[in-house]
Amino acid sequence: MYKILEKTPLNPTVTKMVIEAPLVAKKAQPGQFIIFRASEDGERVPLTVADYDRQAGTVTIIFQIVGGATMELNALEEGDSLVDFVGPLGTPSKLEGLKKVAVVGGGVGCAIAYPTAKRLHELGAQVHSIIGFRNEELVILEKEFEAVSSHVVKMSDDGSWGEQGLVTDALRKLIEEGNEYDEVIAIGPLVMMKFVCQLTKQYNIKTTVSMNPIMIDGTGMCGGCRLTVGGETKFACVDGPDFDGHLVDFDEAMHRGSMYRDFEQHARENHCNLLKKEVK
Repeated sequence: MYKILEKTPLNPTVTKMVIEAPLVAKKAQPGQFIIFRASEDGERVPLTVADYDRQAGTVTIIFQIVGGATMELNALEEGDSLVDFVGPLGTPSKLEGLKKVAVVGGGVGCAIAYPTAKRLHELGAQVHSIIGFRNEELVILEKEFEAVSSHVVKMSDDGSWGEQGLVTDALRKLIEEGNEYDEVIAIGPLVMMKFVCQLTKQYNIKTTVSMNPIMIDGTGMCGGCRLTVGGETKFACVDGPDFDGHLVDFDEAMHRGSMYRDFEQHARENHCNLLKKEVK
């Protein structure tokens, strides 16, 4: 059992938890993920490792409350335990040797972008972080990004926080100001990563994206997380989750992701009905 040591709401739909998992913490690296089950009958759900403390034996996860499984997870409190917390899984991000990097995070994807920016900072790289949200109410990890970045650009769709506009607007401006990046690392909604890659391709800047499709077993056996990268089939759980963004078929990935919306809606409704019964 994996005890929840800390639980902190970051905004109305995003929660941070610190989990007691010493064996996972011992091996975890930026870019890797875990698969949890909140209960014996719970769904297997992948979450990227947002942070870890090897000495304390803890792993931090940050999740958006979007479906039945994350609603079930969010219903747990400090002192409760998860049934499963498997990892670290996936291939660690390749960050060594980079001198100047633009890290682009969108929405809850900033929870994945932050450990990457933090590790780059620890390695001595110059980190320019661009973080974007729909509005000020949804902002997470602002101070954390400021602590590990030499420059932070804050963007919001409605202008209620930072500058109004898209993360691609900010990235284009930085590039045109003469910043020469060894690499751009983009993590967020698929459509955001797609347009970041279209932009960086114009400037011939290497771009890495983090792909987090539906996963089940996390070992490459089920094939649920398959993607097309450079015309070849890849599995995000074992070949990724990091891929060359200029080679990813984003349109296919977005289409496959939309196939599960009805199932997710049904899972949310079932969980809400269970909560109502418990209240009665």
